Amino acid sequence: MKYLVLSLFLLLPFIKLQSQSTGYPLTFEISVDNALRDTFNESGRLFLFLTKNPNVEPRTQIWPNPYSKTHIFATNINDFPKDKSMTFGPEQNWAGTTEWGFSNIPEGIYYMQVLWDQDTKESRISAPGNLYSSKEKIELNSSKNIAVVLNQKIEKRSLKEHPLAKIIDLKSDTLSNWWDKEIRIKASILFPRGYQEGKSYPIRYNVAGYGGRYTRLNRLLNNEKFMEWWLSDQAPQIINVFLDGEGPFGDSYQMDSDNSGPYGYSLIHEVIPEIESKYRGTDEMTTRFVDGCSTGGWVSLGLQLYYPDIFNGVYSYSPDAIDFEYYQLINIYQEKNAFYNEFGYLRPIMRDEYGEPMLSMKEFIAYENVLGASDTYRDSGGQFSAHTALYSPKGEDGLPQPMFDHLTGKIDSLVASSWEKYDFKRYAKKNWKTLGPKIQGKIYIWMGDMDHFYLNTGTRGFENFLKNTKDPKSDAIIEFSPMEGHCSLFSHKEILLKMNERLKMLE
Repeated sequence: MKYLVLSLFLLLPFIKLQSQSTGYPLTFEISVDNALRDTFNESGRLFLFLTKNPNVEPRTQIWPNPYSKTHIFATNINDFPKDKSMTFGPEQNWAGTTEWGFSNIPEGIYYMQVLWDQDTKESRISAPGNLYSSKEKIELNSSKNIAVVLNQKIEKRSLKEHPLAKIIDLKSDTLSNWWDKEIRIKASILFPRGYQEGKSYPIRYNVAGYGGRYTRLNRLLNNEKFMEWWLSDQAPQIINVFLDGEGPFGDSYQMDSDNSGPYGYSLIHEVIPEIESKYRGTDEMTTRFVDGCSTGGWVSLGLQLYYPDIFNGVYSYSPDAIDFEYYQLINIYQEKNAFYNEFGYLRPIMRDEYGEPMLSMKEFIAYENVLGASDTYRDSGGQFSAHTALYSPKGEDGLPQPMFDHLTGKIDSLVASSWEKYDFKRYAKKNWKTLGPKIQGKIYIWMGDMDHFYLNTGTRGFENFLKNTKDPKSDAIIEFSPMEGHCSLFSHKEILLKMNERLKMLE
């Protein structure tokens, strides 16, 4: 899950109740700026964003942030002429996140932005090459017809130049053969102070929170406090590799799946050998570690469990659900509905550190439905799109089979049972005789006991299993911090120091 920095008191002034008015119709005429016509594709998905918060970029608000709710509408278009304008309004077949549509938008002041998702290489609408309009303030107190110009383009990603930083960009033969087209895998590297080519170094593979890209290294390069420490004699001599989170249906989760392909195999047999042959000079398991938070916490723990001979330690913080009897608040094997609990109440998916519910599962999925070209979450590029791609079989329509219905939340028990292969508790239980000895001394998990996304429940279930293991008795370290939220204690520095301590123990 994405790590949230909660800013209630800053954003509350912009939260307003919807008007009880029947609303007003909105139409808008869209054209493409002359300077961008050469890069315009006539087929894509058109998004309209409406928010009452002046302090956000509407197009970036792709999930139902309870403090800055943005309404999203989307429709697929196959014949958008680049040299002519097109008019859109209530007559279009819009998917939306609201109960009201273009014919009756509640009156008020909004900040509007339009995005044209024309990219076919990446799974999310933030992909380079997509076009968007400038944010515009509008007031709806009557029928409106607004002219909008797609005048900006999302630029290519880049890594800040630094003598210790490098981008890895390699073709995956495994994934290219699976998809029958070229698939490239990217990562970034941060070398230690005084790095010498040919010298052997321990190596850390960091997995991002949901959808994190290889360019997240920029945040560390721009962090003066971290870089001052990293360049000092106090920092360990460890190579950092920042894996890329992009996949066909959102985050690839760095694991094999029926829908995204053999990402796990590619990582283990292509990416890691390529990096280590060029920059490390050894392929010893004893000096190879993996870590991450949120989605990265799940992936890093999964890599240690499913490839126990490859990594010598995992540092997993706030992992996504690792026991599907507690898939957040859902027991996928027993319950009938993902949106409503057994008492008929909407099931929350997010809370604050004091337990107050903030978002419902149903509302969250409504946003992913709009982001998906199928008008469902299955190809939204969001959290549940990626989960479904990873855990589910491929459907007859070429998309992942949904574990629950995108509108009603009804759970398909057959699909739910297929998810068991990535239920870490059941996997470890089934394979403990051979797995247990291989992961002794290698498991560290941290979880806030007031995790914003109720992920502590699944971690508790996994911990309860490990406490009762025999032959061997698990020595995994699982720490729960009271009143701490999602990823709140994750620290690159602290993880590197923990890895360094483990290396000293192995000397």
